Parts: sequence; structure tokens; C-alpha cells
Amino acid sequence: MFKEYDVIVVGAGHAGCEAAAAAANMGSSVLLVTMNMMTIGQMSCNPAMGGIAKGQIVREIDALGGYSGIISDKSAIQFKMLNLSKGPAMWSPRAQNDRNRFAEEWRMTLEGISNLDFFQDMVSGLIIQGNKITGVKVGLGIEIRAKAVVLTNGTFLNGLIHIGEKNFGGGRAAERAATGITEQLVDLGFQSGRMKTGTPPRLDGRSLDYSKMEIQPGDVIPGKFSYTDTPLLSKQLPCWMTYTSGEVHDTLRKGFDKSPMFSGRIQGLGPRYCPSIEDKIDRFADKERHQLFVEPEGWNTVEVYVNGFSTSLPEEIQFEALKKVAGFENVKMFRPGYAIEYDYFPPEQLQLTLETKLVQNLYFAGQINGTTGYEEAAGQGLMAGINAHLKIRGEAPFILSRSEAYIGVLIDDLVTKGTEEPYRMFTSRAEYRILLRQDNADFRLTERSFNIGLAKKDRLDAVKEKYMRVDEAVKHLKNASADPNELNPYLEAQQSPGVTQRVKYSGIVARPQVSLIAMKNALPSLKDHFEERNIDDNDLTLAEIQMKYEGYIKKEQEVADKLGRLEHIELHANFDYSALKSLSTEARQKLSAIKPRNIGQASRISGVSPSDISVLMVYLGR
Repeated sequence: MFKEYDVIVVGAGHAGCEAAAAAANMGSSVLLVTMNMMTIGQMSCNPAMGGIAKGQIVREIDALGGYSGIISDKSAIQFKMLNLSKGPAMWSPRAQNDRNRFAEEWRMTLEGISNLDFFQDMVSGLIIQGNKITGVKVGLGIEIRAKAVVLTNGTFLNGLIHIGEKNFGGGRAAERAATGITEQLVDLGFQSGRMKTGTPPRLDGRSLDYSKMEIQPGDVIPGKFSYTDTPLLSKQLPCWMTYTSGEVHDTLRKGFDKSPMFSGRIQGLGPRYCPSIEDKIDRFADKERHQLFVEPEGWNTVEVYVNGFSTSLPEEIQFEALKKVAGFENVKMFRPGYAIEYDYFPPEQLQLTLETKLVQNLYFAGQINGTTGYEEAAGQGLMAGINAHLKIRGEAPFILSRSEAYIGVLIDDLVTKGTEEPYRMFTSRAEYRILLRQDNADFRLTERSFNIGLAKKDRLDAVKEKYMRVDEAVKHLKNASADPNELNPYLEAQQSPGVTQRVKYSGIVARPQVSLIAMKNALPSLKDHFEERNIDDNDLTLAEIQMKYEGYIKKEQEVADKLGRLEHIELHANFDYSALKSLSTEARQKLSAIKPRNIGQASRISGVSPSDISVLMVYLGR
């Protein structure tokens, strides 16, 4: 019934979809196994992509030839660029999405890849010979062979859903949990743990009074995620903001004695930076109210998502409290919020390729590694799919460094430092934020992806043409001078000092009050020059960032290059750290367990001190 596949991907969430697409687009024969063909690419929680640091990951996935950005653009109902009041290193794209259209676009995209097959069943076990995986077993008793397997099980591994004092097995509302895999992996020597996450109630938008809420529109000129020619939004749906109150909090407290978190029925740790409403009330008792964002689920549905009201309290308490929120007085609830507890595997058990250390050709991606968020999962899935394909062909692994991508920061953090709570990406986790901007992901990553056979030549050609235009703009601004008579009216309008003689445009662009696009629109000679060379506003934004932050970018690149030298001092996988008695006991234990690939990675392991690194360097003759 089944041929032997190059790669089997287990699970069709964000990680699984990207993994399957990447391996297949690189030339592997791929089987995507999912428990439900109707939920491929489903947004299990909020109907949105991107956000602070997460939007950068989506841009990186797109630059590498993945699909999350394209799918997001095709299903968007609103787009915002967050943090525009801060420097460009902090700018983060975010989109609200049509939940149903997002999943539909993913399925259509995957079905359009010729060497990608599908099968609907639960994977109940792995086929392992020696220390190498050779396939999977599914619920029907069928064994399917493969050269590599990528596990992207999400919250389904022994998933347990909690609502008040009730609990029942499930990986998502109305979907059963997956069993068998955790137990088998533990028998093989893997360590596992439990984590939890939650989701808010879904409401009937027709029952809400939006006049009592604050409107949250999208950008006047909406952007998009993908560097390809995906469509720009011509219309947008607004979100809304309202608040809890002391009365809401008092009502919720009545259910605390039945809360599965406070009673100890949930053992797993939840996401620190996306707490439940009961967590917020308990941890921030001094706060009189908390923001709630009312987010539409799509163009053609009345269902809304209440961002900020994640909860596992009894459903009657949820309903009673919601009715006391401004605008929710006549609320109707489609389904209550719930918490879900699930198995994960501490990611120190992985190599930087996301291949497991114990079993060859077995890869983990997504929440199985202890992360939270669609974007973090998708980035891991893409990298696991790429590396599974490369490994079975005997090619060099594809690893992104911390100075190359947020995806590199994500994976290095997981594998090197591990996590005991759901890991979420933030800009503060990246040392090289000025280099890893959302605007330049294609410049950083598309050529690297093309070199391994994923990004297509037309993508690379488009990137090169784009940055030729940017370079041309920068060159002109540095060499050409502005006429004071033309320039001064613009400067006066910006409350910036005028000039008395011709000055280079670059000096004007460096001023904090000056916007290059606005200056171009105010100066006919500058506008004509750029239009003649097909240099558009996106190109000018990149040129302006390069010029305004040139010194900072150069300095950060020098630091990255200096520290990057440590990444080139390799450590053998069989290095005997126990023989180096000059190392601290903790360092010997941590280094032996994690087996870092190089000195750079070793230096980031918790418990390994600078003096321990010096010992290693001396031993290596450095």
C-alpha cells in the first residue's frame, strides 16, 4: 500500500506543514500523517500571525522559501507594523487572519506539491532498528517505512484538557489525544516532561456592544509578510479593545477553588508571557483591570476570539464573568476556554539540526520541544524538514547562527540552554537585533536557502535586483547635493534647521526629524531621480535605515564577526570532558550531556563559566 518514503512528517500543524513542504520542495518524497485531514494548518489558538519578534520569524521563513508568510498574506483580514515609535530593530509585522481561510490556503498549497502524499491516522509508534529510525506505525496497524521522520505532535502527546474540575483526553477541542509515542521514547532513554497552555472562550460577535469598546484598526497603508507578489489588503476588519474590572475579577475568584491550576491538578508549567486571566489576577493583584482584545475570526463568521482571557475556570464562572465586561453584557458563548496539558521533550536532547542525539534521522519540531507560538513552531519545522532532506542525502547540515536569524537564536537557545516553561521568542533574546531586522530577512537568508536547493532562482534574482536599487539610492544620497531653495521649505515644515548652501542629501537623511520618503515627495528633483530608476518607497525605507544606523550596524557586525570566530572552533561529538579535571564539575556534566558543536555553543551553556571556556581553549591549543 505504501512505498518507502524519504521523509515522514507526523502532525500537520504549523511545524508539520513547513517541514513537509520544505523536504518535498527540495526533492524528497514525503508523507504527511495527520489525525484529521480537515485540520491541516489550523490556528489552534488566536487567529493571528506575527507580532514582536514573531513577525521577524515569519519574514525569515518566507526568505528561506517557506510558506507561512504567503499563507498569512492570502488569509489576512488586518495588518499592523508594531513598534514603529521605536527603532527599526524593534519593528514587527503582525496580521489578523481568517482562521478558516488560513487552513484552506495551507491545504491547497500542500496539495499542489507533487511529491507530497497524505495519510489520515494516528501514529502510535516508531520503528527503530539499532539507533536509527526506519518508519512509523499507525493506528490501523500499518507500518510505513522512511529514511527520516519528523515529529511535530503539538499538544497532542497524552494531551489532557481541563475545564474547572472536569478533564478529558484531547489534543485540541473535539480532537483526541495521541498516545504511545511518549512511552516508547522514554523506554529508549529520552527524558520527557509536561507543559500546559490555554485558550480563551469563543464568543458570538452579534451579542457584543462594540460602542462600549475602543476600535483597533489596521495600518492606513497595510503591509504584508511575504517578499513575493502576494496581494496587499484592499480592505480590513477592525479589532476592538475592552477591559476587565474589579467586579469581573471578584467573579473569577469565586471559581479559584475549582481551578485546575490552583488545585494542583495541572502539573505542567504554562507560558510566562501569555498567562491565563486567573494567573493575571493572582500575580498582579494590584491591577484594577486588564486589557482584552476582541479579534474577529474571519470575513464570513460572527465568531470572535477574546485575546487576554485565556482560562480553565468552570464554564459557568467564565460566562458569569464575561457578562460583567464592558460591551459583553448580553454575551453568548460558542465554547468555553480551556487549558491543555501535554508531553514535551527537553530540547537539550537535540542537535542544532533538530535531529535527536539518541536516534539517528529522527527530528523534533514545535511544541514537542517546549516552545509556544505558531511562528516558533513553523521556523523549527522548516529547519527540521530541510535538515532531514540533507541528512539522508549525505549533505552538510543547514544551521543558522545567532547573528544570521531569529530562527538561529531560537534553536540555539533551545538546544543549548533548554527550557522548563513554554519558550516564546522576544527581540530581547537576540544579541544582534540591529542586524536581524524584519526588513532585511531576504538579504540575510535567501541566497543561503538557494544554495541548498530550497529558494528558487527567481527569488534570489529578485533579492539581488532589490538591493541593487537600494545601493543605487544610498550612493545617490551620499554623492548628490540638495538645493537650499528646494530643501528648506521641507525642513521648515519638519521644524528642522534650514541650510544656507548645497549639502549632501545623506547629511539631511541622518537627521531624526527627517523621513526619506517624505523628503522625496517634497523635492521634485529627488522624486524624479528615484522614479527614473524604479526605486520605490520600500527600497527607500531600507536605504534610510542603512544610512541612519550605519554606525550601529557596522559596530554590531564587528562584534558578531569577533564572537563568530568561536563558532568555527569545533568540538568533537565524542570529546571526553570528564578527562579535563580543570573544568568545574558542573561544566563537565553539562558539556557531556549537551555535546556542543563548537566553543561558541559551549560558551552559552548555563553553568559553563568563562574560565571553563579558557580551559577548553588551552586544551585545543588556542
